[in-house]
Amino acid sequence: MMGYIWVFLLVVSVVIAFFNGKMPLVVQSVADNAKLAVEISISLIGVMAFWLGLMKLAEKSGLITFIAKIIEPVTNLLFPEIPKKDEALGLIAMNVSANALGVTNAATPIGIKAMKEMQKFNTVKNTATNPMCTFLAINTAGFQLIPASIIAILAASGSVNPTEIIAPTILITALGTVVAVIAVKLLQPFFPVKEQTQDD
Repeated sequence: MMGYIWVFLLVVSVVIAFFNGKMPLVVQSVADNAKLAVEISISLIGVMAFWLGLMKLAEKSGLITFIAKIIEPVTNLLFPEIPKKDEALGLIAMNVSANALGVTNAATPIGIKAMKEMQKFNTVKNTATNPMCTFLAINTAGFQLIPASIIAILAASGSVNPTEIIAPTILITALGTVVAVIAVKLLQPFFPVKEQTQDD
């Protein structure tokens, strides 16, 4: 869908520029911004490598597992449908911890595994359960303690203090996560899971 929107915007821009006699500006803008995109991408390599390396150390040192244990009471509260001490809760806690620390590469496989574990308790296999929806809402809200990618982009763009984004990011993503959790919990009673029939 996004592809169609981008194509539409490009075509409309080119057509309008053509009829306004500004095609040379469009061509120049395309060339300049393509060059800028390559420069930013290359300059990101060093900063991203630093942050990802730091986060990998957090993962290997057991920091993520430690944080996962700390937030385990919260995950028990948010996912009452999942039995306590089940592997799914541990995976959810680890996924949230990894995302919070910006270790997105490590968080993705953990999140997929958590979904697979939650599927064990799903009686209607083709429909997401309440815990699955809650987990997805939390992931989509994207709570972060260290926004490594944004810091890297700001640093590559020449920001004097790229880490100043940390406090606003924590505040906004925390609020977003709270709103997402409240919304999903409030909406769940209005969308009960229908029993699966043989036709399904």
